[in-house]
Amino acid sequence: MDAQGRGRDGGNVDPADQWVFNPDTGTYELRLDPAGQAAAQPSPPTAPDPGGPGGNPKGAGGGDTDTRPIPAARRGERAAGDAAPDAPAEESPTGGRAARRAAGSRSAAVAGPASRRKPKPKKTGKKKALHWTAGVVGFVLIAGCGGAYFLYQQLNGNISKVDVGIDNAAVSDGPVNILIIGTDARTGKGNAGYGDNDSVGHSDTTILMHVSKDRSNATALSIPRDLITDIPDCPTKQPDGSTKNIPGQQGVRFNTSLGQEGRDPGCTWRTVEKLTGLKVDHFMMADFNAVKELSEAVDGVEVCAAKDIDDPKSHLKLKAGRHTVKGEQALAFVRTRHTVGFGSDLSRIELQQQFLSSMIRKMKSDDTLTSPTKLYAISQAATKALTVDTGIGSAKKLMDLGTDLKQVDIGKITFATVPVLDNPRDKNTVILDKAKAAPLFQMVQADHSLTKEKKSAKDKGGKDSGAVKKAPPQLVRVDVTNGGGPLGSAQVTVDWLQNSKGAKLSSNIGNTLPKLATTRLEYAPNQADQAATLADWMGLPKSALKKATADAGSRVPMKLILGKDFKAPGTPIEAPSTTPDGVQNVTADDKNVCAK
Repeated sequence: MDAQGRGRDGGNVDPADQWVFNPDTGTYELRLDPAGQAAAQPSPPTAPDPGGPGGNPKGAGGGDTDTRPIPAARRGERAAGDAAPDAPAEESPTGGRAARRAAGSRSAAVAGPASRRKPKPKKTGKKKALHWTAGVVGFVLIAGCGGAYFLYQQLNGNISKVDVGIDNAAVSDGPVNILIIGTDARTGKGNAGYGDNDSVGHSDTTILMHVSKDRSNATALSIPRDLITDIPDCPTKQPDGSTKNIPGQQGVRFNTSLGQEGRDPGCTWRTVEKLTGLKVDHFMMADFNAVKELSEAVDGVEVCAAKDIDDPKSHLKLKAGRHTVKGEQALAFVRTRHTVGFGSDLSRIELQQQFLSSMIRKMKSDDTLTSPTKLYAISQAATKALTVDTGIGSAKKLMDLGTDLKQVDIGKITFATVPVLDNPRDKNTVILDKAKAAPLFQMVQADHSLTKEKKSAKDKGGKDSGAVKKAPPQLVRVDVTNGGGPLGSAQVTVDWLQNSKGAKLSSNIGNTLPKLATTRLEYAPNQADQAATLADWMGLPKSALKKATADAGSRVPMKLILGKDFKAPGTPIEAPSTTPDGVQNVTADDKNVCAK
């Protein structure tokens, strides 16, 4: 097969159908001959066929198979039982089935019957690689395209790259944060006819994909496009190679971090880092057409509607129940919002999370993993739709990234939305809910999974002898001192306790020496209920609680000493181990999510 799909049969063979699963190796191999004939082995990339179309290697796009006779010395070597390098033991690399039978009859007296190894057992679904939307390209190259030099080159030509001025390797030994941007650009194939055709493209859908250091869990944080935030200064590469610094803005919509004033994906990258405190490693950007192409490649994605949907804006019409959507209908599903939920962008985010979860399940299914045609189509669709940073700007680098991230189990991928509040100054925008967002970001930074664990009996209402009843705010009596926190921390904390929590019996005692590395709360046994309330407010870990041996007098206060680990009142000292209440989240393996 050549680069235009012409094979030895005149071009009637689907290139994806020429990949055949080899149970001995657990991978797909390229079979260029028609069904029933020998598998032509790809030549190394360093030996191109000068006469083949495009100079592709023989057996991997170069056209005819080499049919020159094997020298007598080499025939003798094969008769002795040696196989050609990189070729199966029972196959000759040069002839068809008839040639092998003839060679076998001539050498039978010397070599005896050909040995056959017992095929390795087929891998179970749990052991197969998990891949994430754009990262599926890496999986495809691992599972189905080993040695396919021509496919590497073809996929490389599909990928668009942007230099965001940040040096980043394709694979990291630590946590990995990938910024996935869905732009509303109205230019390019398949993108016309949606909304403002003159749009330069905004970060319409933004998901920060965090994969933990040990690859045991992943969190996909959706960032609302209408979130009011600050955009930092942004150095951007210009066509002539120079760098232009685009000034930042304060108090603007998040989606203006891309496209406006010439901002590139690096600006969205820096905005997300400033917002979440997480270091971004890579970005992957796709447009409207990506949803259509990828949904077609997997032969449709199952979605669920809790009620009838008829949205004249997105042109989506669905009856209540489950449906398989692809192409234009899939795009309409992820863009609709006017007839679901509250009709806001937050409702649309929930649809997008449902769609992506379902797509991950479809990609991980045996029906997809065992189909070379689908894998080939997915790799083509994904790479053609993608714009990435230079750190992963090749098929090989994407493959490396896919190999690194494939360990995450689908049940440990959690979709969550950055918590927000209605903006009192503008009903069409939202602001960050800092009380919920701070512990959420801290959980992600600490590699804690957002996946909800099964509750124990005591969690479900059973008795817990260790539980301490919390005191009401008006009874919490505490003296606050600054023993290592930022300047003015004691007064800021007291103001917060009195005004936000109603703890009027709190006092600022000033600074204390020596400085403490960690925050500490000292209390007496008869103050345990007050300590429980304060620890909950401040997000104090158990290690910060120091209980005395004797009870305190009725008016004696507890002592809260703010250490160097203190950041701000209400910001947990230690990352929480459970998702904060009120933060919307769902795991990728949850099939029971429906659009409301």
